[in-house]
Amino acid sequence: MPFEPVILFFLLGLVAGIARSDLKIPGVLYESLSIFLLLAIGLKGGVELARHSVVALLPQAAMVVLTAALIPLLAFPLLRRLGGFARADAASIAAHYGSVSVVTFAVAAAWLAGRGIEAEGHLIVFLVLLEFPALVIGVLLARGIGADTPWGRVLHEVFAGKSIVLLVGGLVIGWVAGPEGIQPLDRLFIDLFKGMLAFFLLEMGLVAAGRLGDLRRAGPFLAGFAIAMPLAAGVLGTLTGTLLGLSVGGATLLGTLYASASYIAAPAAMRIAVPEANPALSIGASLGVTFPFNLLAGIPVYHWLAGTFNGWLK
Repeated sequence: MPFEPVILFFLLGLVAGIARSDLKIPGVLYESLSIFLLLAIGLKGGVELARHSVVALLPQAAMVVLTAALIPLLAFPLLRRLGGFARADAASIAAHYGSVSVVTFAVAAAWLAGRGIEAEGHLIVFLVLLEFPALVIGVLLARGIGADTPWGRVLHEVFAGKSIVLLVGGLVIGWVAGPEGIQPLDRLFIDLFKGMLAFFLLEMGLVAAGRLGDLRRAGPFLAGFAIAMPLAAGVLGTLTGTLLGLSVGGATLLGTLYASASYIAAPAAMRIAVPEANPALSIGASLGVTFPFNLLAGIPVYHWLAGTFNGWLK
């Protein structure tokens, strides 16, 4: 089966970065693309949320968040005991892997749409909810509950950060406007979405290539962890989604969320709360290995898992 075209743009950026090409995406364009993508994802989720009862989604949302909390709690002892990482580094990496990647989610949604596979739109609500808990767990694993933890700054960094503001803002706008109200904006936020995502992934390929050096210096254990952890989390996510009654497409997206690793919100929060942690380790693993792995191989695996679990349990 051919690659999703937007993934080929990521590969182009990755190859260009490895080859040390002078290809660069202007910083202003990169920021504009990220704003567009976050708003578009939020709007889509809000429109879908308008078709559902918010109260009816609460039990599902609670189960998704509680189950996802297992990911950093599992990752931390593996990194400490098997990898030999310092407490702060292990906690920071665990927080990155417990949090989520919006771009990975967007690529998975495009991958499913390209194959005519439907998925529940309210998965975007889960995306927003999963940004936060792992970061709190990561700080607690690193520091415990102490007065010296700058919780105010950490919470402000997470909740006032660009990704949460735009996702939640788009979600609320889409929910209030509803399908008919948002229709005049379809040409901008729906029709242009894939093209904008392609440009963004071109830049992400260049960035990922720049992180490979950090990973080489960290050693083979972290590289293996950056592949094994998303696979284990993907199993947990697709199984949880199937048990919650999601479609195969919905379970695939939930598995992708569980398997993804943050490289936006988590680095910012860990920089404030756990400044002694080495960011090259966490960002090198999440962006240098896990992000490419999920785009090139992980998403089809999570779809296969979702279909398998759906066949077993239904």
